[in-house]
Amino acid sequence: MTDQRTTLSTVLICGVLLVGTVLGLAGTDLVLPSIPDLPAQLPGTAVEAQYVLAAYVGGAALGLFLFGSLADHMRPAQLLALSLGLFALLSLACVLAPSIWALVGLRFLQGAVSSGAAVLAPGVIRRLFDEHAAARVIGVVGSIVSLVPALAPVAGAWLGLQFGWTASFVVTGVLAAIGTLVVGLRPSILPAVEQEGRGSSGGSYLSLFGNAQYLRYAVSHALVLGALLTFVFAAPVLIVHSMAGSIGDFIVLQIAWVTTFIACANGIGLVIGRLGTERLIMIGTVSALLGAVGLSGYALAGGNQPLLLIPFWLLINGGLGVRGGAGFVKALAAAPDNDARASAMMILLMTIVAAGSTALLAPFLDGGLIVVAVALVALLVPAVLLLVLIKPMVAAPQPA
Repeated sequence: MTDQRTTLSTVLICGVLLVGTVLGLAGTDLVLPSIPDLPAQLPGTAVEAQYVLAAYVGGAALGLFLFGSLADHMRPAQLLALSLGLFALLSLACVLAPSIWALVGLRFLQGAVSSGAAVLAPGVIRRLFDEHAAARVIGVVGSIVSLVPALAPVAGAWLGLQFGWTASFVVTGVLAAIGTLVVGLRPSILPAVEQEGRGSSGGSYLSLFGNAQYLRYAVSHALVLGALLTFVFAAPVLIVHSMAGSIGDFIVLQIAWVTTFIACANGIGLVIGRLGTERLIMIGTVSALLGAVGLSGYALAGGNQPLLLIPFWLLINGGLGVRGGAGFVKALAAAPDNDARASAMMILLMTIVAAGSTALLAPFLDGGLIVVAVALVALLVPAVLLLVLIKPMVAAPQPA
C-alpha cells in the first residue's frame, strides 16, 4: 500500500509539473492565432498587438531569474502554487483587459510568473529518481512538451473561432487554477524535495559560470537545441523562397521532426542502462553535428529539394532527443545545491542561443541553404569540443 501511495504521489507530482510547464509554453502558442484579430476587439493597432507576444517572452526571461532565486527561500510546493495561482489570476485579468496596451502589460506579468514549473521540474525529477530514471522521465516530459508548438496554435485557432479571443486565456486560467488547488491542498506531494530543496543556497548565478562541469553540459545542450531551432525558424523562408518549395514541405519536415524526437527521447530508456548518460550525451551531440555537416555537403553539391533535407533533419532532431534528458540531468547534478538556478540558467541559455543565432542569420537567408548549414556547424562544433575538452562528471553507481 505504501509503495502504491508513493507511486501515485510521484505520478501526481510529475503531472502537475508537466501541466505547469505546458501552460508556460502554451501562453505563447495558444494565443498566437488570436493576435491578428485583437485590433478589431480592443483599442489599439496591429503593430501594438505584436507586443502581446513579445511582452510574454520578455516576462518569462525575467521569471527564470526570479524563480531560480526564490527557490532558496520557499518550499517547491509553495513556489509552484504561487506560480500557478498568479498565472490563473493574470489569465482572468487578460480577459478583462480594456485595451491592447493594458493586455501587453498583463502579458509581461503573466510571462514572469509562468516560469515556475519549468524551473522546478528538472530539479524535482532529479531528486525523485536515480540518474538513469530521471533522464528517461525528462525525455518523456520533453517529448510531450515538443508537441505544444505544433498543437497549441491549432487549439488556439479553434477556441478563437468558437468562443472569441478570450477563450485561450480562460482555458489556461482554469487549468492553472486546478493545478494551484492540487498543490495547495496536497503540499505534501513534494516531501522529499522540500526537505532537500529549501534553503539550498549553495551557489548563485555567478557561481554557475565558474562551474566548468555545469557549463560542459548546459552550454553544449543549449548549442544543440539552438542549432535545431535555428534550422526550424529559418526553414519556412528557406524552403519557400530559396528552394522553390511550399509550406506543405515544411509541414512534412515538422512531422518528421516531432516523430523522431519523441521516438528518440522515449527510446533512450531501452539503452541508457547499457550505454550510460555520458555516452548518450556524446552520441546525440555528434549525431547533430553529422547532420549539419551532411547538410553542408548537400548544399555545396547544389541540393535544392526540400524533402531531401529530411535525413539531415532527423540526425539533428534525433541527436537532441538522445541527449536531451541525460544532458539536463547531468547539468543539474553538476550544481547539486543550486539546481533551481541551474535549471533557470540552462533554459535561458537555450533561449539566448536560439534567438541570437536566428537574429544574426536572418539578414543572410537570401544566401540559401549553405548559409543555414554553415551556421549549424558553427554552433555544433563548439558543443562537441566542450564535451571533449572538459572532463565529465564521475557517475554515481546506479541501482540495478
